[in-house]
Amino acid sequence: MTSKEALYVEDALGHAQFLKTQCQDAVNSLTDAALKQQAQQWLDKNQSIFRQFYSLV
Repeated sequence: MTSKEALYVEDALGHAQFLKTQCQDAVNSLTDAALKQQAQQWLDKNQSIFRQFYSLV
């Protein structure tokens, strides 16, 4: 892996971590059950994608 590719991977993982934090904050702060459920689904999907991406590295 080149240094440029490693930087891309690091950047992508950072973005995924940021999205996870945003989704978790939404789950914790939403009071509407439907919106909370949607945010939880996004969080679960993001975690799945992160694990898949991380396993490639």
